[in-house]
Amino acid sequence: MNHQKALPILQALARGIDPETGEVLVDQSPFNNVLVIRALQCAIDSLGQKSAKGRSTERPKNAGRAWLEEEDRQLVRAFDAGMDPKELATQHGRTRGAINSRLVRLGRLSA
Repeated sequence: MNHQKALPILQALARGIDPETGEVLVDQSPFNNVLVIRALQCAIDSLGQKSAKGRSTERPKNAGRAWLEEEDRQLVRAFDAGMDPKELATQHGRTRGAINSRLVRLGRLSA
């Protein structure tokens, strides 16, 4: 396995998604533990730096960080009010993929 193959697997796990099936992991999964998510993000950051040699890509400020309950509530309210996922991503400092994954987890989108 190389970095390019490992990175998307780790990213999916950090988002609470099964990398093989695309299904949301159960809440009791060890991958939903805050410390595990932080460890995965550390590995993702390291692999991302190694595979991004020569590329300068700026990530959103909250990329990879755990979601807070209040942020979930704000996301759901804005989504239910019709805000575009791209705008939601900008507002929350997250990627569009993270927004979509979170909306799936919160039952607002289907996987």
